[in-house]
Amino acid sequence: MLLEKKEGAGKRKRRKIAIGYDLGDDYAQISYCFLDGETVETLAVVTGTEQYNIPVVLCRKKGVNQWLFGREAVKFTGEGFKVEGLVGLARKGEMVDVGGESFDPVALLALFIKRSLSLLTLVAPPDWLEGLMFTADNLDKRMVEVLAQVGANLHLKTDKIYFQSHVESYYYYMLHQPEELWVHEALLCDYDNRRLKIYGFSINNRTIPKVALISIEEYREMGREEALGRMAVLGRAQKTEGIQGMPETFDAAEAADSAETELTEAEKGRLDEIFAGIMRKKCNGNAISSVYLIGNGYKDGWASESLRYLCRGRRVFQGNNLYSKGACQGIREKLGIEHVGEEYVFLGLDKLKSNIGMRLLRRGQESYFALMDAGTNWFETEKEFDVILEDGESVSVLLTPLDGKEPTEISMKLEGLKERPKWATRLNIKAKMLSEKELSVSVKDMGFGDFFPASGGEWNKVFEI
Repeated sequence: MLLEKKEGAGKRKRRKIAIGYDLGDDYAQISYCFLDGETVETLAVVTGTEQYNIPVVLCRKKGVNQWLFGREAVKFTGEGFKVEGLVGLARKGEMVDVGGESFDPVALLALFIKRSLSLLTLVAPPDWLEGLMFTADNLDKRMVEVLAQVGANLHLKTDKIYFQSHVESYYYYMLHQPEELWVHEALLCDYDNRRLKIYGFSINNRTIPKVALISIEEYREMGREEALGRMAVLGRAQKTEGIQGMPETFDAAEAADSAETELTEAEKGRLDEIFAGIMRKKCNGNAISSVYLIGNGYKDGWASESLRYLCRGRRVFQGNNLYSKGACQGIREKLGIEHVGEEYVFLGLDKLKSNIGMRLLRRGQESYFALMDAGTNWFETEKEFDVILEDGESVSVLLTPLDGKEPTEISMKLEGLKERPKWATRLNIKAKMLSEKELSVSVKDMGFGDFFPASGGEWNKVFEI
């Protein structure tokens, strides 16, 4: 890290920092960057090493109100109460008993995240924080609610807190890689011992704007439940590096703990054979520019035959900080520091697949009024506006898909709307997405000034789109 110019003894010139935070069931990882630079770094939990994983574990010492987190919580051998599975507990929302006392699971998760973020104080003080991007595997409605509550509980020095899925983090990571790595399809193979997920990143250059797509396939036959146990908490490998050399700088405590779960040669051969078969089918007849292997499932070095096949004419990388780095690139785009994403529309699982708008009259001319744009995260969409109704008792919304299908119009009837002359009814309309496929529209009769008082009528409807 560069030495800062000093304003006074012991002081550093204030800079802005952005954080990408990968929150998993078993571990967390933090990447960061200064806004006046381009390099994204991943926080090492042990200084001078490439150990990036922070176990998502808390431990409350017995008899004192002291909480340990991460590695210290895992290694603590005194009397205490460990809390694991914090993400799952927060999703359930049920109170958690810790040593005979009940705790809000979202508050426990926020405590863990706050403590883990404190590891960054050696890099930058808290008031340098400009923005934070959380990334998680399953960013459904409940997870968005949990992260929103966590963000409020953290009481950070910024209100620029965003969320994106692992899939979107992969998208941003790839956009900031050399273009030769994704001139054709790029594959991300995420293997956590339970299942193999393969994400296929590709760009459709024939559309304006260009459309980025990520396919998702899951393979349960790669599961090896017998090898989970202790490996689940301290599992993942280290930073993304070229496959040449295959650096294996694993946590020493993890290596000692996992000795009992080492795979036999027969088990390694079985996994290698299954994985090689999956990749042959995936790559056969398809142009693949690069392959990324992430996840603690690869750490036993079983993928010898698979790697020999994959390295023929393709760039192959192994590591594990891809999601946190992608989240950091995502927050840079949100803050307007990077503009690579402006050339593309990403139609991921959490994204709107259609432009949503209305046909309105403006200054006597029919025009299109945009409500929500395709490629926007569903949980970031909300629009409120007023219109004056020409006549009738309905409002219509226009859906324009980006997949080339014909636009469709959906209507909402305002039954019981008070009859008035033309152009004498003002409506307040609120529209927002409840999920990637559910559009909520609320309409309120506002009347028309003193001439036609508001009736108090309200109408609500949820459309499946």
